[in-house]
Amino acid sequence: MSKDSARTDGPETVAPENRNVPTAAAPAENLEPGSIDISFSPGLAEFLAANDIAIGFTSYQTGRLYLIGRGPDQKLALHEAVYPQAMGLTGDANRIYLGTLTQIVRMENVLDPGQTANQVHDKVFVPRNMQTTGNVDIHEIGIQDNGKIVFVNTRHNCLCEPSLTHSFKPIWKPEFISEIVAEDRCHLNGLAMVSGKPKYVSAVSRSNVDKGWRDDRDAGGLIIDVESNAVLAEGLSMPHSPRFHNGRLWLLNSGTGELGWLDPDQGGFVPLAFFPGFLRGLAFHNHHAFVTLSKPRHGHFEGLALDDRLKETDSDAWCGVQIVSQEDGAVAHWLRFEGAITELFDICVLPGVENPITLGPNSVEIRDFLTIEPTAI
Repeated sequence: MSKDSARTDGPETVAPENRNVPTAAAPAENLEPGSIDISFSPGLAEFLAANDIAIGFTSYQTGRLYLIGRGPDQKLALHEAVYPQAMGLTGDANRIYLGTLTQIVRMENVLDPGQTANQVHDKVFVPRNMQTTGNVDIHEIGIQDNGKIVFVNTRHNCLCEPSLTHSFKPIWKPEFISEIVAEDRCHLNGLAMVSGKPKYVSAVSRSNVDKGWRDDRDAGGLIIDVESNAVLAEGLSMPHSPRFHNGRLWLLNSGTGELGWLDPDQGGFVPLAFFPGFLRGLAFHNHHAFVTLSKPRHGHFEGLALDDRLKETDSDAWCGVQIVSQEDGAVAHWLRFEGAITELFDICVLPGVENPITLGPNSVEIRDFLTIEPTAI
């Protein structure tokens, strides 16, 4: 997409009454990330309504979980809550899991069907459990068929489950990683669940030395089958967010700015669409893919093929969300951030949700928002 094509239909902006910004509890540090402008494609609220969905996405840069829905006026509504280094995200209409700087947060919707909060919100996600892991650089999260959480522990190059007594319990590591140690060696980052089990992961390289992945960002990326330990694809450029959907293993080849899938016979990457940004975070619903874009970060995301693609297409790098057709990659809708926010991380679709809100653990609102589980007494 060229730098002008995104705005040809005339972008809309979120109305102030539909933009919910958290109230920080005092005393607290200044949690405001700075001035942020938000624009979006005309018809985005109608698209969400037609598909009966809301969207959640994260930014570890600003420490925010963002929820996008539509208000009673059927205009786009944005809610944000403060979570330090918000990263991996998965959820549905009843529950959201979020990976932060030191914790995995489980949020529960406390409203019954038909109930609303403030006559506006049909879902209120309240943090009910915060499992402390310490700073292990949690990337993506999955929920297993036994109900247990599995997460990508990037700092220790492994998949883990939370532990009742310790920071984490390793359950798998790539064969080329010699030990569980606090060194981000291969930059294990993405997780695809299949039938309630961790099935595929992405890594930036095969490195077995501390931060070695940084020397092989351009073409060292690989996809690994967790069950067999087989390397399914190599030569990728900073791959992220593998997802198994409709019989295909999809992924983001972030260093080239492309969404595509793996050819099961040749093991090669088949690109569907190019995006003007560094890609992390992928979700699917009906016939669309939802992708989060970031502006290339100085020193880490620069010097990749993405730079040349942006120049070739005369495109400015984006921070935002694009929703594209799974058939041909055509952009159906988009949401774009400008200003202090330049990076997003993960995204999830919340089916059956209209206008969600979540109460951040350090917000003023959570102090007096009390609900009582019905009992027989």
